[in-house]
Amino acid sequence: MRMASTKITDYQEYIRSKHSFGILLFLILVIVSLASLCLGSYSLSLGEILSALTGNGDASSSLVVWNMRLPRIAAATIAGLSLAVAGAVMQCVLRNPLASPFTVGISHGAAFGAAFAIIELGAGELHRTGEGIIITNPYLIPLFAFFGALIGVFVILLLSKLRDLSPEAMILAGVAMASLFSAATMLMQYFAEDVKVAAVVFWTFGDIGRATWGEIRLMAIAVIPALAYFFYRRWDYNALLSGDETAISLGIDPQRIRLESMLLASFVTAICVSFLGIIGFIGLISPHIVRLVVGGDYRFLIPLSTLLGSLFLLSADTVGRVIIAPIVIPVGIVTAFMGAPVFIYLLIRGNGR
Repeated sequence: MRMASTKITDYQEYIRSKHSFGILLFLILVIVSLASLCLGSYSLSLGEILSALTGNGDASSSLVVWNMRLPRIAAATIAGLSLAVAGAVMQCVLRNPLASPFTVGISHGAAFGAAFAIIELGAGELHRTGEGIIITNPYLIPLFAFFGALIGVFVILLLSKLRDLSPEAMILAGVAMASLFSAATMLMQYFAEDVKVAAVVFWTFGDIGRATWGEIRLMAIAVIPALAYFFYRRWDYNALLSGDETAISLGIDPQRIRLESMLLASFVTAICVSFLGIIGFIGLISPHIVRLVVGGDYRFLIPLSTLLGSLFLLSADTVGRVIIAPIVIPVGIVTAFMGAPVFIYLLIRGNGR
């Protein structure tokens, strides 16, 4: 009886530690969000922010808060959690801790599709060099970005099924697909008009600030059902970690879950890439850090990865806005500089597990 009571206490402590880490991440995310509202080339105090949020602020502070900084925070939160959970799911279904939308070529495939829509179909145009692009068709670019992402997904899954590729070989196949998509994108740019080339190049930097409230709403509508599916399948992902035979014995269809999960992960990645550009390392680093802190239980890995992904991307965007203000460094550049050394450190410390 005493042994059973001890086990129950240990399990409760196990659950409590996961919840505590989640609460900590949420509080830090709130603090970073407040800092993001305050910091920038036009500094605001907490009082001015509160007045602007309640509708009592002056015109300039209200404009900065509602039209510039709140959209950035919302876009960073949605994109960060989307890329992080997509990376966590891919690492499970592909059985490789190095898998992510960036490393398996899905982001590059989505970028190719979006670039095709901009160059060949006129779905976007340069607003002013250095300031970004205007998306003239908010549906066409995500659609073609999704098609581009699907090409990479189907190639990876087909090779895995036909040739029974090892996890390491699947990552190499993803690298090859990323190179192929990059070459195809550059080929389109070579023959495109200068204005369209400039629009695509600026778009590929990855910029949180280009998202409008309408685009953020579309991102949220697309991402929420996918997140619900990933959370619903959290127990199935735990079963997949034990091998296909174990999953089948528990009444789970591994092939179906892999296909559905990869399609949805590609979908949320395509949505983020189509509106914000290529943002690397979020889907790779966030699940790794969570796994090192709380373990690989997908009941907690999925929600905690979403929090950390949002925190990581919002922090990177804030750094990019203030480090050499008033010049804003695109967040895709910042995440590359921040993510690469962190990933190397994780590999050295945790051997990629």
